[in-house]
Amino acid sequence: MGRIIDLRSDTVTKPTQEMRQAMLEAEVGDDVFGEDPTVNALQEKTARLLGKQAALFLVSGTMGNQLAIKAHTQPGDEVIIEASSHAMNFEGGAGAMISGVQFFAIPGNRGVFDAAQVEAAIRVEDVHFPVSRLVVIENTHNRGGGTVFPLTKIREVADLASDKGLRMHMDGARLWNACVASKTSPAEYATPFDSVSVCLSKGLGCPIGSLVVGSQEFIKRAHRFRKMVGGGTRQAGVLAAAGIYALDHHLQRLEEDHNKAKQLAQGLSRIPRVIINPAEVETNILYFDVSRTGQTAQEIAALLRHRGVLVHPTARSLVRCVTHLDVSFPDIHEALNAIEAVMAA
Repeated sequence: MGRIIDLRSDTVTKPTQEMRQAMLEAEVGDDVFGEDPTVNALQEKTARLLGKQAALFLVSGTMGNQLAIKAHTQPGDEVIIEASSHAMNFEGGAGAMISGVQFFAIPGNRGVFDAAQVEAAIRVEDVHFPVSRLVVIENTHNRGGGTVFPLTKIREVADLASDKGLRMHMDGARLWNACVASKTSPAEYATPFDSVSVCLSKGLGCPIGSLVVGSQEFIKRAHRFRKMVGGGTRQAGVLAAAGIYALDHHLQRLEEDHNKAKQLAQGLSRIPRVIINPAEVETNILYFDVSRTGQTAQEIAALLRHRGVLVHPTARSLVRCVTHLDVSFPDIHEALNAIEAVMAA
């Protein structure tokens, strides 16, 4: 087998040579003592970029979401969230274990919901019910197919949350993609939220790392909880340097990944027995349905693996593809040829 074309996720990227050089040259210190200058620089840079007072460097987006939930809630509270969101479904039950909260799941349209749905989900004050405390929005929405959550809808939800005394957190693992696709600044997207988590290890190509941003008081609480879950790191500047490089060099190139995904979607739409709506592809994630093939998504993925193309089956008939900086336009063409051959067989 020749070159592998890995479309499973934008987390599979390797650091570029320039990023590796930045990591090699990073000035480091002990971050538990707050003495790693490169970590401090990344935190300050990210806080400025998102228009918040402070930021905290973390090892993963899951840690960012769960520390935010912990910092905003008390055990027994309820978190209002879209039904297919990452923080509820794909973080190992951490909300229940770490924060002692339960989730109220709103059915979204490709991950997007509105203020009226949030209002309907808010509990009345009664000893029988949990306390509605926090609204979580995922942007872009992974299971929605990389959907950009419109800023107008976010502002409407935030206005309602403010009126009702609820806090707001954004799971912005792919917020950078939303910003590029909608031509909206990170600070504009972050303004309605009390906290935002962002990832460096997805579209930006870093080997590891996320951050959570918010007020000084929020970050102080999150920092304490990071220590409690074992998230303190020492000479983490070698990792933070990759993040600084990515924010300086890899943000605007995300548009290229979006164009690759659209090219892939258009090609898939022309393959018999593949079900996809290219118009729904907004960023770098797409899903296609293989139910007309008589085979499961897992079986299709196995056949494609033999042809050197890796995809991610997410349900019995759904396959996910994600474009990223390690996949080229010629790779998209080769992947389409492989998918067409598998479908023809």
